[in-house]
Amino acid sequence: MGRRSLPRVDKNIELGEYLFSLSDFTDPWTPFDLFDRPAELEIEVGSGKGLFLASTASRLPDADFVGIEIVHKYARFSAARLARCGLTNAKIIHGDALALFTQHLPTDRIAAVHVYFPDPWWKKRHKKRRIMNAQFLVDVQRVLADDGRLHFWTDVKEYFESSLNLIAQFTTFQGLTGMPELSSTYDAEFRTHFERRTRLNNLKVYRSEYRKQGVELVV
Repeated sequence: MGRRSLPRVDKNIELGEYLFSLSDFTDPWTPFDLFDRPAELEIEVGSGKGLFLASTASRLPDADFVGIEIVHKYARFSAARLARCGLTNAKIIHGDALALFTQHLPTDRIAAVHVYFPDPWWKKRHKKRRIMNAQFLVDVQRVLADDGRLHFWTDVKEYFESSLNLIAQFTTFQGLTGMPELSSTYDAEFRTHFERRTRLNNLKVYRSEYRKQGVELVV
């Protein structure tokens, strides 16, 4: 399923505290600099409409969250959602996630990386554009703190299986797949809008969670 058109963002909403562009930052800089306190930091790759950022930041006020979104109109929409919620522990960056991970994330510092329903790039010649590639996974392992988590969900079985093969090949993560899903009725119970659409259409979601440093998970 592709992305649907977005509603207009209210032009009266001030986005300055929530929306940033990766191209505006120069080295040395890290996403920790967006917050005025020391706290665990979690990164979402491909934030879409910002449902995960807003709901999770609201639920976990002691942690900080940064989303990276390559499509500007979605980054702006996510920022407006955060602004309406009045959240101080979540920000959205417009830019390339690969550049963020390679150039701006410090080693052994990130509490979790979330990748939900990334673009599968269906055509064979385009699959090299997938975010779940060898270099990205190497960077994820580098930036995660001890016991840090990688969450990867998709509705594309082939993408899921190929990504798990890459995780096994290029990282030393331990993890689980086939995670049980909760019965969801309300939007707050879905991690993303894409999960909501997928499950309401009775389509399967493939879920995995991995941890750094060989910490085994129990279903």
